[in-house]
Amino acid sequence: MNHLVFIALGTNMGDRKTNLQAAITAMRAAVTVLDRSPVYETPPWGYEQQPEFLNQVIKVHTELDPLNLLTFLKSIESQMGRQKTIRYGPRLIDLDILLYDELILNNPNLVVPHPRLAERAFVLVPLADLAPDLCHPVLGQTIQALKEHVDTSGIIPYKGP
Repeated sequence: MNHLVFIALGTNMGDRKTNLQAAITAMRAAVTVLDRSPVYETPPWGYEQQPEFLNQVIKVHTELDPLNLLTFLKSIESQMGRQKTIRYGPRLIDLDILLYDELILNNPNLVVPHPRLAERAFVLVPLADLAPDLCHPVLGQTIQALKEHVDTSGIIPYKGP
């Protein structure tokens, strides 16, 4: 069975645009990419003393269950060279499951919908490009409505180097 999933990608180290493309290419081993948002340049969140990020959201189909998808995404991060640093610190690539069908999951290893989705403009802006009318299964609001409640200043379409 194919599941509809939205995955966030973020990077602020190395060749950021290439990192996003390499992650999407690697994901094709287990997902079918249906659509991708524009790429946005965004200020750091949580820990501000670091370079700006490139962020993007992709819409995919997968046959993997949520925990196996998480394992798959973490293996891509590892293969690309991501190393653990400080929380919210610099990263070569970050892959997060935002929404998985209309599933509500509270597992010690994975919470779906992503628990900080509604407070992160750097995710809501590109997600709203793909699915503005999609309803958050816990909050009962559309992605567009959630986006309207966050500060989107500083989130700009990426124009390249």
